[in-house]
Order: sequence, then structure tokens, then C-alpha cells
Amino acid sequence: MNNSFGLTHIVQFFLFVALQVLLMGNLALYSTGFCFIYVAFLLYLPLNFSRIWLLILGFLIGFTVDVFYDTMGIHAAASVLLAFLRPHVLNLLTPRDGYDNSDTVNIHVMGSGWFLSYAFTLILFHHLAVFFLETLTLQTLWYTLAKTVLSTLFTGIVVVIIQLLFFSPKRERIDYR
Repeated sequence: MNNSFGLTHIVQFFLFVALQVLLMGNLALYSTGFCFIYVAFLLYLPLNFSRIWLLILGFLIGFTVDVFYDTMGIHAAASVLLAFLRPHVLNLLTPRDGYDNSDTVNIHVMGSGWFLSYAFTLILFHHLAVFFLETLTLQTLWYTLAKTVLSTLFTGIVVVIIQLLFFSPKRERIDYR
């Protein structure tokens, strides 16, 4: 594991799992929209984070949620997918000058447009995996898509609110368009 992975990230891991299990597990919008806040842990990891460790942590956080939700690996698979896609989405959103090695995923530093594109893209893929693995059928395609869209919006809004409230700007904002 790299040196930047410290006590803060370990605390975040357990905090996001606890929030998911204790609070978000009982919260649903019209029995269709669900908030999977634990994905924020993977979204907030540093930009230069090792891909192998990203996949391992994706599996660990997904498996931990699966244990509490009794979902037989659905969240682990979806979280590993998110961890796998994260570097590719970051490459698509890479600014002309590239990223600094010290860059963290922060809405204040990267800008709201960059952060919204990054977060909502990965959350959408995660939720597509969760809900299609959950149903394993196309008979309820429209309902599954509705659940995916509403849950993506719900989770994305909560992820943005957490960024705005708890993550302070560490340096001046750089225009990452």
C-alpha cells in the first residue's frame, strides 16, 4: 500500500460502512431510490492510488456491505467494477496539464463540473451493476432502470453534499475543464 493511505482512510472506510448499514439501509425514496453512500469511500481516494489496492478495497467495502445486507456478493462485484472503471474515467477527464501527484478528489480543487462528471459516471455504473445483478432478468427492465437513475441521483447528491460540508479546499482551485 502506498504511504498516503493512512489512518484517515481507515476511519473513512469504517465510517462509510457504518453510515450505509445504520442509516442509509433504512432510507429509500418511494421504494425505488436507494442511497449507497459507501461508494464515496472509493470515489474520494487519492488520484494516484494504486490500482491493485483500489480493487482490493473495492472488494473489501462491497463484501462488508454484502455481509450486513445478505446480498451474496452483489455489492462486492459492483464495487470492484467501480474500482476497475475509476482509472479509466479519470483518464477521460484528465486535464491538458494532467493531474498533480498530490491531487485528491475534491470538489473545491477540481471544480464542480469535473467532480459531477466523475462521481455521477462511476455511481451510475455501480448502480447499474447492483440492480441488474439483483434482478438477473430483463423482464423488469424499465423498473430496474428507474431504480438505477433515481438511486444514482440520490447517492450523487449525498456524495456532493458530503464533499461540500466535510472536505475543505487544500489549495486554490485549478480549472480542470
